[in-house]
Amino acid sequence: MGEKVTFPSNGSTAHGYLAVPESGSGPGLIVIQEWWGLVDHIVDLTNRFAAAGFVALAPDLYGGKTTHDAETAYKYLQELPVDRAARDLSGAVDYLLGRAEVTSATLGAVGFCMGGAFVLLLAQNEGDKISAAVPCYPVEAFKLADLSGVSAKVSLHVGGKDDFVSTDAVEAIASKLRTESGTEVEVHIYPQNGHAFLNDENLMGTYDQGSADLLWERMVEFLLSNVA
Repeated sequence: MGEKVTFPSNGSTAHGYLAVPESGSGPGLIVIQEWWGLVDHIVDLTNRFAAAGFVALAPDLYGGKTTHDAETAYKYLQELPVDRAARDLSGAVDYLLGRAEVTSATLGAVGFCMGGAFVLLLAQNEGDKISAAVPCYPVEAFKLADLSGVSAKVSLHVGGKDDFVSTDAVEAIASKLRTESGTEVEVHIYPQNGHAFLNDENLMGTYDQGSADLLWERMVEFLLSNVA
């Protein structure tokens, strides 16, 4: 279903994983990794989004590096230049919008953990090119100073027992979005869940199939309703 691809990124080349639905076309979607890198879980999610009808692209922000060790993942995150990641994501947007398989004039963006914060940064930087943004348990999103350029509708998701991003922090992000950008924002809290409860590969023991299924259903419905 999917393949590794390369695309231009600010005078250089970036890499990613692209999956296309069986129909051969559909609305475009950017899928942004957790701090582990472009691991099998993100590839699997990208394939699932394609099966749901999206032309889905997961940019590789670490340039091929992956890990399942939290200390190493934190090191990778700290070493990732935000400006370079932003350029790679911008390149991914232009590349995906230029693909013949993409039927939408705008894109959706979904991200997890680290990727959740990058979803909001992407929506801020790309303006009306992103019509739907889904940050899931978005670590450090509160550090984004300016969200006034976000025109996408936003659907935020977080576990009520998340040790890395609190429900209060997510509600504050939602309030900041509404105030600065005036966009529509919805917040979904999963009271009994910890961090990364969608990730069936995570080593924290927080995966929850019931909540994962509900999150998946909500994401797909929101994206299909707002990416056109």
